[in-house]
Amino acid sequence: MKLKVKRTILIGFAFFSICAFWQMYNSVIPLMLTNTLHLDETVSGALMALDNVLALFLLPFFGALSDKCTHPWGKRMPFLVFGTVAAVGLMIFLPIIDNSAAEQLQPWKIYAFVGVLLLVLVAMGTYRSPAVALMPDVTPKPLRSKGNAIINLMGACGGIVYLLITAFLYSKSRVTGLTHVDYLPLFLVVGAIMIASVAIVFITIKEPKLEQEFSAYEANHPEDSLSETDASGREVLPVPVKRSLVFLLFSIALWFLGYNAMETWFTTYAQAEWGMSLGEASQCLIVCTVGAILSFIPAGQIAGRIGRKRTILTGILLLGGGFAFFVVWTLMGWGFSPALYAVMVILGIGWAFINVNSLPMVVEMCKGSDVGKFTGYYYTFSMASQTITPIVAGWLMGHISYEALFIYSTLAVGASFITMQFVHHGDSCTVVKRGLEAFDE
Repeated sequence: MKLKVKRTILIGFAFFSICAFWQMYNSVIPLMLTNTLHLDETVSGALMALDNVLALFLLPFFGALSDKCTHPWGKRMPFLVFGTVAAVGLMIFLPIIDNSAAEQLQPWKIYAFVGVLLLVLVAMGTYRSPAVALMPDVTPKPLRSKGNAIINLMGACGGIVYLLITAFLYSKSRVTGLTHVDYLPLFLVVGAIMIASVAIVFITIKEPKLEQEFSAYEANHPEDSLSETDASGREVLPVPVKRSLVFLLFSIALWFLGYNAMETWFTTYAQAEWGMSLGEASQCLIVCTVGAILSFIPAGQIAGRIGRKRTILTGILLLGGGFAFFVVWTLMGWGFSPALYAVMVILGIGWAFINVNSLPMVVEMCKGSDVGKFTGYYYTFSMASQTITPIVAGWLMGHISYEALFIYSTLAVGASFITMQFVHHGDSCTVVKRGLEAFDE
């Protein structure tokens, strides 16, 4: 049993396009809201949080809906194609309205911008879960951690490509002295990348054929299924598996509480507590991201050796240990040091170990026809945490002290270590046989 790397990379172009969009959304939309539409930070922040709020409802709904889809293109492909086309067609209007508002700001333009933005978020929400579910749909359960590592790596590449495009189109020499920056070229280029990426998936991945192959594989490997049949003949999860799923979902929520709080408030914290400049703090986050990217593939390979649960627990120890180190560093009154970069690498490695293996553990517990629904469960808990934790962490920093940030992150991640002890299903490891054992099959 071997992962089809080329096919997984081709499937990963779906996540490549999604990450390129969200990188642009998070970096450009706030500038439009504040600089052009002149909305205050509170209103802008609320609008920027809309994507997480909508995701709580849209991702599980469209994930489950795609499970029941019987389109000739397959279960996921219609959502991926039509969702991408709708999102690209709508998002082009955002810089057009922004340019018009820069010439003459009128209330209706603000309403139009917000309305289009809402439609874009809905369009993106229609195909994120189906796109992510496509990999587990056609990948045997023991190999999904390695597959998810490639998918995450493709997503990171999408973000990097966006940053390179932005650095070229909007270099300092190009924007210096401008009263208004025209983002239409950027949206057109990212839109073209999204369409091209989805076209690659559509042309190269014949989902119905792969579904038939995978159904045949599942029929020949009934031992991989954790479901059982009830009195009415329906497949249901046994109570112990349901219990493991619940504890796993709570674990996902907890480690996202800790990590996203750090990710959101790190630059503010580092400036206030460690006397770091914005550039130094941003470099720390970049180092953390690079550490995660370099660890995606090894995280999948390690899970294949020792199992997903042990790999995740190792990641939790690295992540929680890094946060605890920052607590001690702050209490000692120390400022910026290159040693902080090393800790950020450890945080990135820990996050990769967790992130690569958590979604495969969730979908491991479902039967093949429910992958989209279970992918939606994963995103419901992770998105809920990402919606709540910036607010909670910000309140703690403002009303108690800045030192509360990493104490909060440490406790949240530490709690996930406890809840993971009650997860007894969804693990899988493929041990490579050596010597005479290799002839067993």
